[in-house]
Amino acid sequence: MVFKHIHHVAIICSDYEKSKHFYVNILGLKIINETYRSERNSYKLDLQIGNSQIELFSFPESPERPSYPEARGLRHPAFEVDDVQTCKNWLEEQRIEVESIRIDETTGKKFTFFSDPDGLPLELYEANTINK
Repeated sequence: MVFKHIHHVAIICSDYEKSKHFYVNILGLKIINETYRSERNSYKLDLQIGNSQIELFSFPESPERPSYPEARGLRHPAFEVDDVQTCKNWLEEQRIEVESIRIDETTGKKFTFFSDPDGLPLELYEANTINK
């Protein structure tokens, strides 16, 4: 068995239109396919990010998932960017709150966090930062 790469990350949202706007119009992810599944009263939106995908789902009355304090399980997706500061500035211009930029003590890489409309933590990670 050989794992090649992560194919997709699935996210369940509480407000489909608000989350679709966030991921498509603010983050700029490309729509691959959008499906309404009437038997489940649910949307599934496939979004492209590099060679991977985000599957955005809406399910009626889905329960909240705790993020703080940090709960066990999948913590957050991280998006690789060329310049964390530029992305942070742009997100803040879109009125999205972004944490201060930090340096990973192990790798020397810059990173920061922001949240989607449901409070899911999302990371920006500057993979090209030179370790000083």
